[in-house]
Amino acid sequence: MTHGSDYMFEDISKVLLITDMDGTFLPASKIPTPKTLAAVKRFEEAGGRFSIATGRAIQAARQYFDMVNVNCPIIMSNGGMVYDIHTKEQIYNVFLPSFAADIVKEILADNPYVGCEVLTVNEVYVPSMTPMEKRHNEICKLIPVQCAVDEIPDKNWYKVLFAGVDFVRSSIEYYEILPQNISKGTALEELRKACGMEDFTFVAAGDYNNDIELLQAADVAYCPSNAAEEVKKVADKVFEQSCEEDFIAAVIDEIFEKLKK
Repeated sequence: MTHGSDYMFEDISKVLLITDMDGTFLPASKIPTPKTLAAVKRFEEAGGRFSIATGRAIQAARQYFDMVNVNCPIIMSNGGMVYDIHTKEQIYNVFLPSFAADIVKEILADNPYVGCEVLTVNEVYVPSMTPMEKRHNEICKLIPVQCAVDEIPDKNWYKVLFAGVDFVRSSIEYYEILPQNISKGTALEELRKACGMEDFTFVAAGDYNNDIELLQAADVAYCPSNAAEEVKKVADKVFEQSCEEDFIAAVIDEIFEKLKK
């Protein structure tokens, strides 16, 4: 297939729209607008499939599942997991190696004022709580477990996030440690295979560097006007709308226009 071509839009029941959350689906308020929610509902009622691909943990994304219907497995932890929110099944997992704990301890010993959180399937553990880390927890509506690195009982870590350090970068103030050779893009390929969606048209939307592989792995790649310059270079279309201006609603309008053609 030619990336971004119109002829892939023939049957809406074979179209999957998968979007990053922060800065793409969500505005700065972290509350999706009525227009965006109505557009997703219209897309799904017509037969489309809707999913998200986020760096967030399940706990931080769960608050949105009552607002918007997600009718396809989702990508979590920047590609560390493909997860079915309805069956609570982990379809695909990649964990950090065990020596990641030693790296985290060394970083925190050298940088005592840096916030840190460790994502597992059931909990978010915080071995270093700082004002920036606390703010991140509040934004994501997380109730973390505060404990030392060696006290984290679950050794299956999806990622480690540092807040306020100058590792993959997911925002201007956050840096992450992820397993090697995983991304939202590799997880998208696993989702495509695991769900038998090889003949679907995958439309991806994202705004930041950790979305680049997702956009490259999709059949069609879109980004909002607020996207990073590196993201704009790989997108098939840069929309005039930003995440503050119902970008995802505009994407859905675009999909319907392509279906008409």
